[in-house]
Amino acid sequence: MIDGPYFALTVVGLIGAGLVAGVFCAFSTFVMQGLAALPPAQGVAAMQAINVTALRPAFMIVFLGSTVLCAVIAVVTFVLWPDEGAVELLVGSALYLFGCFGVTVLANVPRNNALVKVEAGTAEATAYWPTYVREWTAWNHVRTVAAVGAVVAYVLALT
Repeated sequence: MIDGPYFALTVVGLIGAGLVAGVFCAFSTFVMQGLAALPPAQGVAAMQAINVTALRPAFMIVFLGSTVLCAVIAVVTFVLWPDEGAVELLVGSALYLFGCFGVTVLANVPRNNALVKVEAGTAEATAYWPTYVREWTAWNHVRTVAAVGAVVAYVLALT
């Protein structure tokens, strides 16, 4: 079994990934559906406000802090290669780094950047909104599954 500082590092990484999984799950299961049910002007304005709020420290510390922790876990695993849980630690780290952080940077953020360029209530915003919701939510499902997978892998590494 993993012990000492390596155990603590893994537990903190697990908690961070779990918190991020919860946020992403909430968006996939009800937030985006609620926004999609609004008239496009209101949905666009609400999502634009959410995207600004998401960049504040409360979420960014958890999201980026978990990214750093998962990277540290991966590096420490490669350097120390523990007797137990190494594969699970690497899988968990890869799931978070590529499935959460990578998908965020390559899929969700570009859609957010495109959304910020449209003015709520315009024909352009009304036309873009259904595509945004569909594509952003699909990629968010990927992030959710990846974060949950990272949590499961870290738990398996600890058992």
